[in-house]
Amino acid sequence: MPHQPPLLELPPQPAAPASVQTESERSAKKFTFIDRRQMVLRNVDVEQLISADHKARGMWELVGKLDLSAFEQRVRSSEGKVGRAAWPPRLLIAVWVYSYSEGVTSARELSRMMEYEPGLCWLAGLQVINHHTLSDFRVDCKKELDELFQQLLVSLDEANIISLERVMHDGTKIRARAGASSFRREPTIREKLARAKQLVDQDPQVDGSKQRQRAHERARREQTDRVEDALKQLEQIRERRRSEQERERARASVSEPEARIMKHGDNAYAPSYNLQVSTEARCGVIVGVELTQNAED
Repeated sequence: MPHQPPLLELPPQPAAPASVQTESERSAKKFTFIDRRQMVLRNVDVEQLISADHKARGMWELVGKLDLSAFEQRVRSSEGKVGRAAWPPRLLIAVWVYSYSEGVTSARELSRMMEYEPGLCWLAGLQVINHHTLSDFRVDCKKELDELFQQLLVSLDEANIISLERVMHDGTKIRARAGASSFRREPTIREKLARAKQLVDQDPQVDGSKQRQRAHERARREQTDRVEDALKQLEQIRERRRSEQERERARASVSEPEARIMKHGDNAYAPSYNLQVSTEARCGVIVGVELTQNAED
């Protein structure tokens, strides 16, 4: 082959100096660097997130065998019409049943768990349901959920899984999210209500999208609703008081109006609810649940 002359004449390069390592450098260990600031795209096989015998699969199949027509009648969205598609009632029910089995009752916490918990990721197909949707479904469909619960008990009884011949009943106090400082008397509640209504009437100056502006407006309306509910709950509390002096000292929470001050087993008083639970004796299946504002069982 013909010889190609060099393009540039380079001066002689000095030899690289021999590296001299100290004793500490020679003994230093080499580890893989962990970078938690990086973004990673991964292929996820949803079916492989949980095992074949995972309880989420059983809950999905069980809910699918129940009559959900009462829930489907409440859905307004239809094929071929404008508007967002609704979440399937079967999914919402299965998600809440799974949540209760994990000891989670908060809609906000449940929505956060749907981002990483394998059972919930499998149920929703890696989608996340907003906590408002989860909470509204549980509140608005209370009657339908009670009827569904009865269907479930009948199915378990017919399959000889449970027996309702003997049922045990007990209650426990559950602390509310409201703090003791949120309890106010009527003059303070009415003052807060006036300020809340004034904020609702004002035009919110919010930088950002329309979605953020609507969120601020919704938050103000919810604050007003809570304070108005606090006045209604205050009247109920007064009806239970015997003397006029006790009625004057009555207070209600402006952040969680339905909560009541109750005494717990450690002799502490805190905003709470009284959870009444009825359990089937043989298998320990819960057959009845009621949350009350009464401190006595």
